[in-house]
Formats: sequence, structure tokens, C-alpha cells
Amino acid sequence: MYCDSKACNVELIHFIVNYGQSSKFIHEAKHCGITGCTVMLGSGTVNNRIMDYLGISDVRKEIILMLAESSKAHVALEHIHQHFKMDKPNHGIAYTTAISGTVGTSCIKHENDNMERGMDEIMYHSINVVVEKGKAEEVIEAAVAAGSKGGTIINGRGAGVHETSKLFFMDIEPEKEIVLILSEADKTEAIVASINERLKIDEPGNGIIFIQEVKRAYGIYK
Repeated sequence: MYCDSKACNVELIHFIVNYGQSSKFIHEAKHCGITGCTVMLGSGTVNNRIMDYLGISDVRKEIILMLAESSKAHVALEHIHQHFKMDKPNHGIAYTTAISGTVGTSCIKHENDNMERGMDEIMYHSINVVVEKGKAEEVIEAAVAAGSKGGTIINGRGAGVHETSKLFFMDIEPEKEIVLILSEADKTEAIVASINERLKIDEPGNGIIFIQEVKRAYGIYK
């Protein structure tokens, strides 16, 4: 059953933590009533200045994704923030993004849902960039040049019409890199423009950029 944003109030929780820490975060989330999750492996950018911003020293990362009803997500985020002392460097990053619709999840209706969403002040954006493998560092460099403090890189695969090449008459799906960048809202436009100019993202086959509004964030250092 599909649930759109008018009928449910669901957010996606993102945790970016040092390698080997995901099980601890998942355990605490379960105590808050959140049971389902997806864990991905990634890597952080190597620049020390960027590391200081992200509050992490280990290049390897674990990215945890959890869907939850908004009020439950906020309670869990606050609990985990306090439990793992995410206001200190090297203790990870946590943030939530709004979900416009879901399939396979139960939705909880709230009469004041629209009012609550309208009152939220968006301070950060999550910039998501999908490019061919080997291009992620260029994305980071372009983003930093426009004021970003770095990002997290995840490996993936593409299967779009523009993302295949031929080898002995067979379609080969090239590996992809996904770059997650947390941006202050007033810097997002400049960062996206810099990445697009550097990698020509608006040309077919060069990649995709999509932006999500961050509802709440912890562990971000300026």
C-alpha cells in the first residue's frame, strides 16, 4: 500500500558513523521502537580540515538508514545524540530527511502534520551526487571550492539507459560512486553549481544530483 505525504508523517534517519559502530546505534534505536534499518559501507574524505568538520578520524564509514514516524524519529535521534555524545568530535553525524511517500510501511496520521512541517526552519540540505567510479574525489573538490566541508562516498552500481557500455556485444553496468554532502542551506546552490560546472552533470550519462531538506541534524561542526 502506498502512503503519500498527506496521509503519513515519516522521516528517514541517517547515521554516518565510524566503521564497526553501527550495531551499537541500531541497538539503541530498537530501544526507541525503531526496528528496521539498512547499513551501507562508505568512506570519508581524507582532507584533515574536512575530517575536523565531520568530526571523524576513521576513513571507513557505516551509513545507517532507518524509516520512522516523525515524532518517534525525533525521540530516537535525541536519545542517541545524548547516549553517544554526538556533540563531541569523532562521535558521528545524525540527521533526518522528509519522505514524500512510502510502500510497505505503516503510516500514522497527524492532524497537525502540515502545520508542523510549515514551522520547520531548514538549516541544512543533504546533497546526493551519483557519478561514475573515480569521479567522487572531483565532486568533493568542487564542493569544497564552493564552501563545503566534505562528504561521504558510497560505492554503487548503475543500470540506466545512459549508464551502460559494450564489451563483446554485452551491456556492462559500470560501478558508481554516491557522494553524500551535508550543506548549510545558504551554500547549497553554490555547491551544486560548482559540482555541475566541474563534472557537467547536466549532460546525459555524467551523473545525477538530488537534494533533500534536512529536518534535524546532530554532530555537525562548523
